[in-house]
Amino acid sequence: MSPQPTSKAAPIVIVGAGVFGLSTAIHLAERGYTNVKVLDKQPYHESLYSYTKGCDAASADTNKIIRAAYGSQVEYQTLALEAIVEWKKWNDELKTGKNVPAGLTTEDVLFVNNGNLTLSSHETLPDFEKETIENMTKAGLEATQVVLNNPDHVARAAANGFGFAVNPLKRDQNHGLLDLQGGFVYADKACCFALHKAEQLGVEFILGGSQGTFAGFLHDGSSRIAGVKTADGVSHPSELTIMACGGWTPSLVPQLDNLCETTAGSVFMFQLQPGSPLWDRLAPENFPTWTYDIRDGKVGGLYGFARDPSGIVKIGYRGMKFTNPQEQQDGVARSVPITRWTEPSTRQLPSTAAHVIRGFVQEHLPELLSCEVKSRLCWYTDSFDNHFVIDFVPGVEGLMVATGGSGHGFKFLPNLGSHVVDCIEGKQNGYLDFWKWRSLGPGQTPYNSINEGEGSLRSLHRQPLTGDDSLAPSTSHL
Repeated sequence: MSPQPTSKAAPIVIVGAGVFGLSTAIHLAERGYTNVKVLDKQPYHESLYSYTKGCDAASADTNKIIRAAYGSQVEYQTLALEAIVEWKKWNDELKTGKNVPAGLTTEDVLFVNNGNLTLSSHETLPDFEKETIENMTKAGLEATQVVLNNPDHVARAAANGFGFAVNPLKRDQNHGLLDLQGGFVYADKACCFALHKAEQLGVEFILGGSQGTFAGFLHDGSSRIAGVKTADGVSHPSELTIMACGGWTPSLVPQLDNLCETTAGSVFMFQLQPGSPLWDRLAPENFPTWTYDIRDGKVGGLYGFARDPSGIVKIGYRGMKFTNPQEQQDGVARSVPITRWTEPSTRQLPSTAAHVIRGFVQEHLPELLSCEVKSRLCWYTDSFDNHFVIDFVPGVEGLMVATGGSGHGFKFLPNLGSHVVDCIEGKQNGYLDFWKWRSLGPGQTPYNSINEGEGSLRSLHRQPLTGDDSLAPSTSHL
């Protein structure tokens, strides 16, 4: 284990201003660290985390699911419930004007509690949902879980103002579970809020262009990392360097081989017009966040949201995840992101994703088929067991990673960084053992642990983008 910084004034550099980097920066500053610097190649001060303005990190998105339901994983349930409390506090900070970053007003909200609806094509409630009910009951929160085909539960949902969320797709056979505690956050707004909050606490941000682009590590003549250099040739010395680079982390920290891999989910964004009959029906106050057969592999893995203020209805697919293996300088092929904004770039999506999403929309929301639609690949860093990786890099002093979000990390933006700081300070808690550096055990294989995330699941289905499932063109209509 690497030693913690010699003092709270010692320089700390964080590479990456996504969820892991932002949360870590906030909690370092809140614990009194006064020399924290965050670097990122994206000009987030100007782009405001907008994908349409060139931001292609997973954190730069329209919206992300917030859920407390975690099946048997009580630790994540507890962490999610704590995060929801903090999201509500952040809503209050914005509403009262305590923290209003550029591009937002006191009329904006970050977290919308419109319910998280887990839909299933199976008549029997899946084990994950049964375990969620059991653990919510143990936590005294049984009333927050609504079994969709239980009339008493449905009546309770209506009495609590969630009647709209029980059967929004108007299914004849409506099976699944509604979590009244969940909903979504506006992802780009949340990141802008967190960045501004970190700046208010004294964190320095160097964003965009060559000045914010990581170009390599500084060495002190030993195995110790002494900071980083950026593409403009400037050195940024540090006692601790934290790599929190999302989908780019595995290619920048090759020690993550066989622990983390960069994989793509597929996202379609349907553009509603204000006069559309769907405008009111799909408004957040009338339509929940939802998933459909999220753990059913290639034929399932769907998730979606209410429309945003501009009329975008986002539907994503993670039933099959895709990789983009490219040979690195050390001769090893690692998956790296390829997006609309990378070089080389792509505006295409896997045909499997397009087929599954089209089939679902045709059956459940056929009115969307006439809408203009845009698409993107959303690149995550997945660990082999779906747990995060928050630890010092073995054999390298002064280097740490905060990564492996595995598609379910965004919801923890307000509180995840506290655990990163615990790791830095050598404190033990109930989470760091899950997130420590690790390797496959005897008989263990990757992708054998299923976990529903922000439209994500760990499944047995993954393949390269260059494989049999070729990229399908991103067209104006689905």
